[in-house]
Amino acid sequence: MSLDIGIINFGAPAAERDQGLKEYFVESESFRRMRAGEKVFLLGNRGTGKSAIFKMLAEEYRRKGDVVVEVSPDEYSYEIFSDIMAAESQGNWAKQAAYAAAWKYLFYVLAMKKQAECDFSFLKRNSKKIYSYLRDNFSGEQYSMIDALISYMKRIEGVKIGPYEAMIKSKDLQKLYQLEEICDLVEELKKVCDKKPIIFLVDELDRGWDASEDAKAFVAGLFQAAVAINTHMGAGLRVVVSLRKELYENIPLLYEDAQKVWDLFETITWEENALLKMISKRILCNYPSYNCLSDLEAWNMLFSETLDYRQAKSFNYVVDRTLYRPREIVNFCSEIKDVALKINASVPINYQTISSAEYVYSENRAKDIAAEYRFQYPGLMSVFETFRGKSFNYDREDLEYHCMEVIYSGNKMDWLDSQEPEYLISVLWQVGFIKAQATGGLKARQRSGSSYLGSHQISNLNLATINRFHIHPMFRSYFGLKEAK
Repeated sequence: MSLDIGIINFGAPAAERDQGLKEYFVESESFRRMRAGEKVFLLGNRGTGKSAIFKMLAEEYRRKGDVVVEVSPDEYSYEIFSDIMAAESQGNWAKQAAYAAAWKYLFYVLAMKKQAECDFSFLKRNSKKIYSYLRDNFSGEQYSMIDALISYMKRIEGVKIGPYEAMIKSKDLQKLYQLEEICDLVEELKKVCDKKPIIFLVDELDRGWDASEDAKAFVAGLFQAAVAINTHMGAGLRVVVSLRKELYENIPLLYEDAQKVWDLFETITWEENALLKMISKRILCNYPSYNCLSDLEAWNMLFSETLDYRQAKSFNYVVDRTLYRPREIVNFCSEIKDVALKINASVPINYQTISSAEYVYSENRAKDIAAEYRFQYPGLMSVFETFRGKSFNYDREDLEYHCMEVIYSGNKMDWLDSQEPEYLISVLWQVGFIKAQATGGLKARQRSGSSYLGSHQISNLNLATINRFHIHPMFRSYFGLKEAK
């Protein structure tokens, strides 16, 4: 089989720039549950496909005739809020509740305006109250989303920390928190949206994230508002939100609230077969005459089925160097393709070409992971660097000793203050840097030929019972790790 590898395009790493996404999108269970309206919040690590799901949800809802409003990162800035809003320490006011009220106000007003934009005569026929409210309050004004949100927040702030008597403050705040200004209109809006549904898709909240007081309150308030709106408005007006998993875990108020409505959360997970389907669909999109091939046949059309390296299956070799995230597979395959073109390699691509592409991929992923967790674990890359040039195999005693050296070294990080080696081991496990040897009942979860499991393969693991670890293969090339002799 002779293929021109130069024509292959694995797709853009970011869904918002991926023109061919519709052609090779994989409908996961997570997507189906979100589409059915069973879930409101979508959680996932960077590169797991949150934006791809939202992009396809938008397509589906528009096809049904629903009004879709995609709230993008360009519409908000954490830095702006930190600069404009007074800190909680400057006045007795809880920002999360204020942001929740402001978000509800914003979504309700936007929904009214979108109904007017889509069909003004429809809105006028179905709700003269909303029509009059928009005419009297927003005629000719071009407020952006950020303007409306800030405006309402400043009104609450003005009452909370302004020079008012306690009784006046209480009454005015109650009016603002209960959206008294538009309270009657919300019921009117519900009837309108039952006839013409609106869905808000809020994505990429991680862009520009700075872990500030306002950033955390901004997101926590958004989640609180989304729960309230979805509960009250039903299927006619829905707010659906995606968020990176590690940011969700970094917002204590959000985490506490989420436990009460955990049934509304969907966490994206991937398994090897789904990842194979994802990449094979992208391969076949470039060679439509081979559409009859199975997923594995499509992969083996481009990559040698068995590699010289320990006779490993090529797909297993590639997927073993990921944390089961689609973007990793796409990036690694794109890097392999670039190297293959550079050295004029033939198809199917062999181990030499794959390994030649591995260093750059490994370096990029190490830096990406360190950046991904920079707010929880600043300086994580320097911890990774302490393993450079060493063995990738560790028994518990050796790993604990290494972690103890890191903790008590002069280059200490605040998050390691007064911690024990077990804590650092758990962090390295959580971020995917180490894997644990499968024992007992865990053996049933491992793939044949792989005796170690990572946090992306099993979420809950009692690390205290594990005696052997190794550094994840994804990091080995960049850090020059060798097998112990």
